[in-house]
Amino acid sequence: MRYLLDVSSVLALLWENHLSHARVQAWAKNEGLAVCPITELGFLRISTQSFGAAMDDARQSLSAWLQKRRPNFIPCDERALAGRKAPTGGKTTDFYLAHLAECHGMRLATLDENITHNAVFVIPKPPSLAASLLPSAPTPPRPPSAT
Repeated sequence: MRYLLDVSSVLALLWENHLSHARVQAWAKNEGLAVCPITELGFLRISTQSFGAAMDDARQSLSAWLQKRRPNFIPCDERALAGRKAPTGGKTTDFYLAHLAECHGMRLATLDENITHNAVFVIPKPPSLAASLLPSAPTPPRPPSAT
């Protein structure tokens, strides 16, 4: 199976300080990946606006990853009105990307658990990471010392 990466997953792959970097790195290492113009542009926009990167640095980071990893590239060759209607305006790009992935025989890989489209694949948390996110058991009280 090949996976079209959404913007959040590209950000997590390339930014080591991203909260989900380890999660996406662990999952992606043996997967067939793809990007499209929307995911590349989204990476550049958010890298410069939210991560504070200079445009040249963001472009270099993306370029180096593309050369090293060599993900498939798929064009945005579907009409915006094709596919399922997004439930809200905030999900239009998510639904477009899911539809695009589906049309190319892929699934959309994302960290977003709130995209209700059958082509969406939520990147799983690695077992060690998932376990670390569980609340820890309370420490039992210790008996008073006999001094």
